[in-house]
Amino acid sequence: MSVINPANASDVLSKYRLDQEQTSNNKELGKNEFMELMIAQLKNQNPLEPRDNGEFISQLAQFSSLEEMQSLSGSVDDVVSQFRSTQALQASAMVGRTVLAPSPVGILGGSGEISGNIQVPASTSGLRLSIENQVGERVRQLDLGAQPAGVTGFRWDGQDGNGNSLPPGPYRIVAEAAYPDGQQQLGTMVSANVDSVSLGKGGSVTLNLAGMGSIALSDVQQIN
Repeated sequence: MSVINPANASDVLSKYRLDQEQTSNNKELGKNEFMELMIAQLKNQNPLEPRDNGEFISQLAQFSSLEEMQSLSGSVDDVVSQFRSTQALQASAMVGRTVLAPSPVGILGGSGEISGNIQVPASTSGLRLSIENQVGERVRQLDLGAQPAGVTGFRWDGQDGNGNSLPPGPYRIVAEAAYPDGQQQLGTMVSANVDSVSLGKGGSVTLNLAGMGSIALSDVQQIN
């Protein structure tokens, strides 16, 4: 046990506070230990030079402030935990739904079509959409004409230029816009089904899309 005297009482109190802040297993400053230190200070003070009342009030104020901060920290942890639980519950409800996510590949499935959006940064005199199979062959080209800046929707019915239905699977979507300085390839967002949801460390949510891999929940542009 440490010996407390008038010369080191304040140092011991300061060290105790520091130890409590650095110890992860102890969440709050003990009131009993604090009062023991205060009583020790009173017992060991010099009768000819008693401690100033303001000094004790200052120590009490520091203790109260620290206790409030620890209580607030605990409340924040509770809020974060509740938020993560809610986020996980909402994410699980997305399984089986369709989302719109950034991707250059679309999956032709049971619906018989691939749909999505194209991000057009500036108005264009001609927007063209090319559909390529897995070996890079262009199987269909859609002329979407002049388009203003913004988001332009598209839909491919799963057929080639001769009206033949193509087999299910992944197809590459290539969007190109005509500008005075030449053709510019644009980003596409494709509709996809959510097969499952993964929860990572820190509450991160990842959506596993059918045939398209995984994306972060924050990358989803729209939920249908």
